[in-house]
Amino acid sequence: MKTLILAGGSGTRLFPLSREHYPKQFIPLVDDESLFQKTVKRALLFSSPQEIAIVTNTDHRFLVRDQLAAIGCDCRVLVEPVGKNTLPAIYYGAREITRDGPDTVAVLPSDHLITAAGPFHDAFRRAERLSKDYLVVFGVRPTSPHTGYGYIRPGEPLGDGSLVDGFVEKPDIETAGRYVADGYLWNSGMFCFDAALFLAECEACAPEVARAFEQPLDEAYGAVPALSIDYGIMERTRKAAVVPLECDWSDVGNFDALYAALSKNGDANAVRGEHIGIDSSENLIIADRLVATVGVHNLAIVETKDAILVAARDEAQRVGEIAKALREKGDSRALFHTQVHRPWGSYTNLEEGQSYKIKRVTVPPNRRLSLQMHHHRSEHWVVVTGCAEVTIGGETSLLRNGESTFVPAGTVHRLANPGLLPLELIEVQIGEYTGEDDIVRFEDDFERT
Repeated sequence: MKTLILAGGSGTRLFPLSREHYPKQFIPLVDDESLFQKTVKRALLFSSPQEIAIVTNTDHRFLVRDQLAAIGCDCRVLVEPVGKNTLPAIYYGAREITRDGPDTVAVLPSDHLITAAGPFHDAFRRAERLSKDYLVVFGVRPTSPHTGYGYIRPGEPLGDGSLVDGFVEKPDIETAGRYVADGYLWNSGMFCFDAALFLAECEACAPEVARAFEQPLDEAYGAVPALSIDYGIMERTRKAAVVPLECDWSDVGNFDALYAALSKNGDANAVRGEHIGIDSSENLIIADRLVATVGVHNLAIVETKDAILVAARDEAQRVGEIAKALREKGDSRALFHTQVHRPWGSYTNLEEGQSYKIKRVTVPPNRRLSLQMHHHRSEHWVVVTGCAEVTIGGETSLLRNGESTFVPAGTVHRLANPGLLPLELIEVQIGEYTGEDDIVRFEDDFERT
């Protein structure tokens, strides 16, 4: 079985943990592994690394490769020129990974939290048996009425599953209660199908998508409409089937869902970090520093280095409005954490003023930044750990911990890590403008402009 993992979402409902350039699927929310890494490991239950492909976007492609390397899984990475929702992503991915011949394809979102035990594996084997004749969606058996999920109404039994009698949108709480009582299933957004059948049904139900991909990739994504697989195919085809999935599952769509997924202490608080609570219960608390609470209940308290969120847990679905407000006023905090990941490593903004900025720069072994120049700022580098290979104006030298150098504005320069250990240095920028767009690249290992 081939597996296609979708890893292009933005996860704005988990702000400030999740940002557009570092969304929830890449964050270690419940332990030391990200949701994306957990998804890859689930895929390895029925696919080899060579049979797994990741569909992501330009911003996240290097993050995907780094997280794959961290778990020792060398999968194919497919990069969309622009996001156009799930149907184009799945069509592109399914066509690419089955070019050597038709095959069964499993489709997994990368931001779900699932217990990958026997029932999970068994459900996919049942779906595989149905996939020659049907496009199979996995329906999670509800544990309670929920207004945040779409529902599937099962129809005629098929042995390993059922025909889909209908898809329904996210309901109000009263309607959700009726759905649960009537045996409806949550729509998990996971699928299994024969690739040839899927491509044929796409031509029948969404021909504009199939036509667009007759062109080269960039032109295809310029022409293809933004469509979900649910609306574009599953709600239109007569070959939709559903297989029940009876295991712990969450799309971790908001902080209330994250609270439900985490273990609790004696006061029913879910804590990641240090917390002292006086008469405080049923709170979600995530922070890098001590959080002390007195007489508070049912709150989400989430702290990062540049933002603090305090919200009622039952209002957690509205957190996305904060990220939207930041985007509308052009605030970069909607896009980036103070730690910003780059293909060559990362940097963390430590302090910033009107004409200066201080960063901590980390470069893994055998990586280097682009050969570049800045018009408006000079840079002073101080090596903290590791060995730095520094090229300034055509001259190259090595710096070790405690040593420093100066890069005048307008000078072509490059930083590299030739050593076996991570390089960490402090960068002090001085100038009338210290924005990230003041970079002129002459050479780049990662083919950025």
